[in-house]
Amino acid sequence: MLRVTTASLCTSCQRVRLLLPSSVSASTTTLSAPNKRLENQRTVDSLYELSVDVRKVRKFKSWVLSESTAYVSETADLLKDMGADTTVIASILETHPEAVLCRPEDVAAQRDLWVSVCSSKRALLSIVSKFPASFFTVTHHSNQQANILYLQSLRLSKRIISKLMASAPQSFSRPVERNKEVIHTLRETYLDLGGDEGNLRIWLQKLLSQNPYILLRPAEAWRDSLGFLREKGFTTEELLSLVCSLRASIAELKPEAMQQALDYIEGALTCSKDELKQVVICCPAILYYSLPTLAGRFQGLMDSGMSIEQMKETPNILELTTQIVMYRIQKLASYGYDVRSGSLDVIVGTKKDFEMSYAKLNLRQQRPLFNPVAPLRTAEE
Repeated sequence: MLRVTTASLCTSCQRVRLLLPSSVSASTTTLSAPNKRLENQRTVDSLYELSVDVRKVRKFKSWVLSESTAYVSETADLLKDMGADTTVIASILETHPEAVLCRPEDVAAQRDLWVSVCSSKRALLSIVSKFPASFFTVTHHSNQQANILYLQSLRLSKRIISKLMASAPQSFSRPVERNKEVIHTLRETYLDLGGDEGNLRIWLQKLLSQNPYILLRPAEAWRDSLGFLREKGFTTEELLSLVCSLRASIAELKPEAMQQALDYIEGALTCSKDELKQVVICCPAILYYSLPTLAGRFQGLMDSGMSIEQMKETPNILELTTQIVMYRIQKLASYGYDVRSGSLDVIVGTKKDFEMSYAKLNLRQQRPLFNPVAPLRTAEE
């Protein structure tokens, strides 16, 4: 007979479990219907006492309620010790009810580990509230500890490390050697491209902050992407600019996909090789847009009356969707601005950038017809 032990469940908080056979005698694990197990009434009652919406748990993760052993009150006490009130505890357990299957000693060890990279218990509680699944992943404790010590040795800030642990817990669960290899590649990349050793830590922190999943990208991916761009004639200075602009996304780029994007832009904008380089430097996002996306946006710009020369001068117009471009064109047209004969700089940028440009045009168009408090001018004047 195949049985699932309580220890294996509470240690790993597995979401995919093997159903116990119908012959198991425990009342809380007897099959009441095919593929359905009776709930552990003690677990249900304990969750009700904590004001947890059991209906929500039952709807999305009903299997938790059927486990023979759960540590509801113990988990709640650990959260209270971090400063959580009843509302926060209920929210955490509704979002990640598997937490009650973790052994209290495992959660306590996890708390102590995370406290080492959090400025306070309040900061830790904030992370747990937002990323309960990351915190209650209590397996691979030794790997987590080794990775924390390694990142601390790089003098990375606690804020960056805790953000990584919360957003990309997989990178802390794996052996530290794999993260060392990626960090080594990042360091060599930055220095080979002319980056300053004194700014390396700041640059690395920015990369990790902007893309927490960077450590999960194979080191080879960085080398392949940069090698491809070198072959395309980008200088060391230009490559450093692209790496800083694309940040960790450059490790996600495939040479084949980049080649397709470059070939399309070169043909659509009738670019020379040098012009193509400048287009990419101005709009690095071109490298990771798919062909359908690039083709759709280019055609949308052409349909709106924009010229190829305008797009060459302001290639980052391709960063905007066709819907956003059309909305901004129509809004500018209400104040007499015709993008077909003007610069596209007024359109590109974030929503805030556009609103500032739009406000300037608005003020420029306003002309007071009559000021009742201004003195009248006489013929003698």
